[in-house]
Amino acid sequence: MIWLWIAAALVSAGLAALVVRRAAGAAVAASDENPALSVYRRQMAELDDLADRGLLAEGERRAVRAETGRRLLAAAGRQEPPLKAAKPGVVLAAAAAAPMLALVVYVAIGAPGLADQPFAKRLAEWRASPDPAALSPPQMAAVLTQVVKERPTDPDARRAFALAELASDQPLEAAQAAQRALALDPRRADLWEILGEADAMAANGDIGPDAQAAFQKALALDPTSAAARYALARARILRGDVAGGLAEWRAVEASLAPDDPRRDTLGREIAYVTTHGALPAAGIPETPAGAGAAVGPPQIQAMVDGLAARLKTNPEDPDGWVRLVRAYGVLGETDRQAAALAQARQRYAGHADVLAALAAAANVRPASAPPPAAAPG
Repeated sequence: MIWLWIAAALVSAGLAALVVRRAAGAAVAASDENPALSVYRRQMAELDDLADRGLLAEGERRAVRAETGRRLLAAAGRQEPPLKAAKPGVVLAAAAAAPMLALVVYVAIGAPGLADQPFAKRLAEWRASPDPAALSPPQMAAVLTQVVKERPTDPDARRAFALAELASDQPLEAAQAAQRALALDPRRADLWEILGEADAMAANGDIGPDAQAAFQKALALDPTSAAARYALARARILRGDVAGGLAEWRAVEASLAPDDPRRDTLGREIAYVTTHGALPAAGIPETPAGAGAAVGPPQIQAMVDGLAARLKTNPEDPDGWVRLVRAYGVLGETDRQAAALAQARQRYAGHADVLAALAAAANVRPASAPPPAAAPG
C-alpha cells in the first residue's frame, strides 16, 4: 500500500509543479494586443471561407462581415488589462489539498489495512483452488485463459474457455474462442453450436445470418444436433414462418430423451406460439390449462427425479450431472440444484471442460423466465 501512496504523491507533486509554472507564466504570456482582435479576425476569415464554398449568400456575408468589422474596430481601440499571475504559494497549496483530502476520505471510509491484491496473485489462487467449480464464471474464464495459453493446440481447452465466457455473458469473447477452436478442429459440431449461441447472444437473442450459418454448419456435421435444429426453427418463427418453425420444434421435442430437461421449456414455447402465432417479447408464461404442452410439470418432475436416482446409482456420467443441474434450474429448485452442483464439482474437480459446462448449467433460469436464444447443447 505504501508504494501506492508514494506514486500518488509523486503524481500530485508533478501536477502541482505544472500548475505553478503555468500560473507564474500567465503575466509573461499576456501580450500587449487585445486577445479579442484575433477572435474577430478568425470569424471574418471563416465567413469568407463559407462564402467561397457556397454555404453563405453574398448579401448575408457582407452584412455579417460589416458587423464583425465594426466590433473589430471597437475592440482595437480598447486596451484589455493583462492577466495577473496567481501567487505560487496559493496555487501550490490548492494543488496539495486535493490528494490530502483524498487521503482523509480514504482513511475515513476506505480500507487502509487491506493488503495489496494483484491480479496475478488472485489468478494463482483461483487456479490452485481445491474446488475450481466454486469459482464464478468470470474467474473460471480467467483461469482458462492461462490453460489456453499453455495448450494452444487443444480445441477442448478453447471450448471450455468459450463456455465460461458464455456463462459470464461475454458473447464476443466466447465467439472468438469458438472460432479459434474451430480453426484447430473445424469438423466439430459442438464448436459450431457454441459459435451460433454466442452470435445469437451478441444479437440480443436474434438468430441473425452469422448465427444461422454457424448452426447450419453444426447441423451439416451432426444432423441430430438439437441445439442447431432448435435455433434454426426459432429463426424461421422470428421471420414469419410460424408453421414451419413449429413443425421442426415438435420434431426436436420428439427426438429429446424423456429425462432431458429441455423438453419442458420447449413444450411451453410450442404451446405459446401455437396459441399466439408468434414468439413473446418476454419469457414464456406458465402453460395454461388445455394449451396442449407435450409434457407438463408433474411429468417433468418425475423425469428429473428419475435422472437423479440414476446418477446416484451410476455417478460416472458428466453429461448426466450437467443435465440434472440444468433441470433443477429450469424447475426453479435452487436447493436441489446447489446440492447436485456441489456433488458434481467434487467428482469432476480436475476436469475443466465439465466444470465449465456445470457453471453454465447452474446459470439456467426457471422456465417462466426469459428462455435462452438457443437450446443448450
